Amino acid sequence: MRYFIEFSYNGSAYFGYQIQPKQISVQEELEKALSTILREPIKTTGAGRTDTGVHAKKMFAHFETNQLLPENLIYKLNSFLSEHIAIKRIFKVDDDMHARFSATYRTYEYYISLEKNPFSKDSSWQYWRQETLNINLMNEACKILFEYDDFTSFAKLHADNKTNICKIYKAEWEQLGNQLRFTISADRFLRNMVRAIVGTMVEIGTGKIASQDLRRIIEEKYRNSAGVSAPAQGLFLVDVGYDF
Repeated sequence: MRYFIEFSYNGSAYFGYQIQPKQISVQEELEKALSTILREPIKTTGAGRTDTGVHAKKMFAHFETNQLLPENLIYKLNSFLSEHIAIKRIFKVDDDMHARFSATYRTYEYYISLEKNPFSKDSSWQYWRQETLNINLMNEACKILFEYDDFTSFAKLHADNKTNICKIYKAEWEQLGNQLRFTISADRFLRNMVRAIVGTMVEIGTGKIASQDLRRIIEEKYRNSAGVSAPAQGLFLVDVGYDF
């Protein structure tokens, strides 16, 4: 039987979601907890992978087992796991449902703090000593993203992507007091794509890059044409969509 598990995590304590040698990851912690409680080896497949320091407000993974799950499994998992990971729900799905490949869209949010804030240093880009950001210019640039589907210029160099084609559904900046929030949704994302877009948008917001130059950056299909990647701690995976 295949089960989906919905959970969230604070990525500041982990070297990303995906298991990797000699580094602590969210996937490793999750599989260890499931295997211990269910008393059998459990492997999970996540909806995607997040980089070191990136957070998830809503993440999904699937796993398989032939045993009936205990009613208090969520409670047991939350008791076993560290305070950085929270299990929300676990539910049975059809055998062909896949946490990664069945996802129809993903949504990320990126936060920039415009003031020095010790309470958000692990959850936003602290931008308080730098140039003023023009959110109107940044939103003008967002409209240009909808004109394209090849985002090679924002892809991590030497990544193992089979294609750099993505369909962006939403991209916008909002000001929330002394904080900026960038929301972006797409059918899929390339590794480092959101952080590279944010870094480029910030350069547009400060006037270092003209908003219209974003077309040239995208069309060159060259990572070095775009801005530097924004810091990881401001990025959150906030939603993954499925046709349940």
